[in-house]
Amino acid sequence: MTPLRKRMIEDMQLRNLAPETQRGYLHHITGLARFYQTSPEHLTLEDLRQYQVYLAQDCLYSADSLNQFVSAAKFLYDITLEAPFDTGGLLRAKVPHRLPTILSPQEVAAFFEHVHHLRDRTALMVAYGAGLRVSEVVALKVQDIDSPRMLLRVQQGKGQRDRYATLSPRLLQVLRAWWRAARPTGWLFPSGPAGRHLTPATLQEACHQAAHWAGIRNHIPVHTLRHYAASRTMPRVVVRAAIHGHWNNGDAA
Repeated sequence: MTPLRKRMIEDMQLRNLAPETQRGYLHHITGLARFYQTSPEHLTLEDLRQYQVYLAQDCLYSADSLNQFVSAAKFLYDITLEAPFDTGGLLRAKVPHRLPTILSPQEVAAFFEHVHHLRDRTALMVAYGAGLRVSEVVALKVQDIDSPRMLLRVQQGKGQRDRYATLSPRLLQVLRAWWRAARPTGWLFPSGPAGRHLTPATLQEACHQAAHWAGIRNHIPVHTLRHYAASRTMPRVVVRAAIHGHWNNGDAA
C-alpha cells in the first residue's frame, strides 16, 4: 500500500464515510493512477479533465459513475493532497431522470410466488412493504421490529442516519410467520453459521431470478420494490401464501 493510498483511507475513515463509498473512491483513484502510470499527486487539473473525457467517450461510463469519479477526485485533491488547483473545474454530468418500473398487481403476485426461499421472500417483502433499501433490509435485527408502535427501526441507513419505517399489519403478519419458521435471535435474516446476515448481493440475485422465472422482462432490482411503499399495501394473496406456506419454503435460514 502506497503512503498516499494509506493517507486517503485514513482521511475517509476520519470523516466516517460509508464502507461502500470508500471502496468506490479507491476504485476510481486506482483507475486514474493506472491510466497515467504515475501517482495522482503528480497530476494537474487538465489531466483529470482528460481522464473524465476518456471515461465518458471510451469507457462509456454512466452519468452516475462519472459523478462518483468527480467526488473521489475532489476528496483526494481537496482533503488528502490539499492540491493548489481548484477542483471546481471538474464538471459533473447531468443525470437523466427516469421513471421507475411499476409492476401490475398480477406481476407482483407472480414475482413473490417465484421467490422460493422463505428467508429471501420475507426480506423482499420488507423492501416492498416498508420501502427499505436492500442494505437496510439485510441489516435488520429482530429487536428492530417495534410491533406495539407498528414501526421498523432502520439503523445507520443512507447517509448513516437512523430512521423509522412504517410497519403495516400485513407485513407484521409476514414477519411473525418468518420468526415462527426460523426463530432468528440476532440478525433478522441470518446467513451461515458464523453469525453473519444475508448479503445485498444474495438478495439482489434472488430478486433477479424471481423476476426472470415470473416472466417479467423489465430489469427488477430490489430498489424497484421500494416504489410501492407509498401505499403500504401488500396483496392479500401474497400474505396468505407467506403465512400458510402455500409455496416451497426451502431452508428456513
